[in-house]
Amino acid sequence: MATRQASAPLEVEGRTVPLSNLDKIFYPESGFTKGQVIDYYIRVSQFLLPHFLNRPVTLKRFPNGIHGQVFYEKQIPRFAPDWIETFAVPRRTGGPDIQYVLINDLPTLIWCANSASIELHPFLHCAPKIQRPTSIVFDLDPGEGTDILTCSEVAFILKDVLARLGLECFPKVSGSKGLQIYLPLNTPVSYETVQPFAHTVATLLAKEYPDRIVAEMAKSRRANKIFIDWSQNSDFKTTVGVYSLRAKSGQPFVSLPVTWDELSRALKTRKKDGLYFGPEAALKRLRKVGDLFAPVLSTRQKLPKL
Repeated sequence: MATRQASAPLEVEGRTVPLSNLDKIFYPESGFTKGQVIDYYIRVSQFLLPHFLNRPVTLKRFPNGIHGQVFYEKQIPRFAPDWIETFAVPRRTGGPDIQYVLINDLPTLIWCANSASIELHPFLHCAPKIQRPTSIVFDLDPGEGTDILTCSEVAFILKDVLARLGLECFPKVSGSKGLQIYLPLNTPVSYETVQPFAHTVATLLAKEYPDRIVAEMAKSRRANKIFIDWSQNSDFKTTVGVYSLRAKSGQPFVSLPVTWDELSRALKTRKKDGLYFGPEAALKRLRKVGDLFAPVLSTRQKLPKL
């Protein structure tokens, strides 16, 4: 980050965003600071913001860095400035609505980063239509004895099945150990439709490839297999957003779109390092190839009847 005081306000788009403790180390193994987290989000904002527009978001906050206590912040905190836009979501258990943050502009994104929200987890729906997901996500979670390359093998199996149904999907690395495959819809649909579809696809693949894929939640069943997590397609669950940083390792990796050709090359070379991107590598890549996830926002598809 450009040299700046350890604590100072930042004037952005007519808003005054307080910044604090910019020199605090958030990733001890790499020395990556809070100021660098904020700087990354500023520089990636033009690509990130369209994907977060009007999506209620859960903030995963790490006030003392990735090895400190973590908070899953759903309700906007009391210390938030009054200009932060929110959307009220009813609680499943009753009681007052949850006021979720909407990251619709750069000042809000910077405020989130300054509040130590290293990871940003949006819903699959947009306000106000909170019962209409715009995509289906298949979260490929590697069990013990597998890795991101094993996830890539399963991703191609999933891609082939969806293609046979006339559906196009887009991969992104999670920034951790796995992959997420997004099936854009952008058509009138409900969670009552998409979750059974995702569950059915995952279950069928688990039956067809029992030695490689599991669709059951129990972690005891996942050794040497890839769990296709279909349950993310719920109105109360969030998935790490595209271009979000992750706090899963000592390096600040990014959840980033990749191409099917890149996954294919990684499988041929058996090199997984090329599927992990730090902030600078991610930004350099974006300047070169642009937003590979843009089609997820515009591609319109209808689910077939299974």
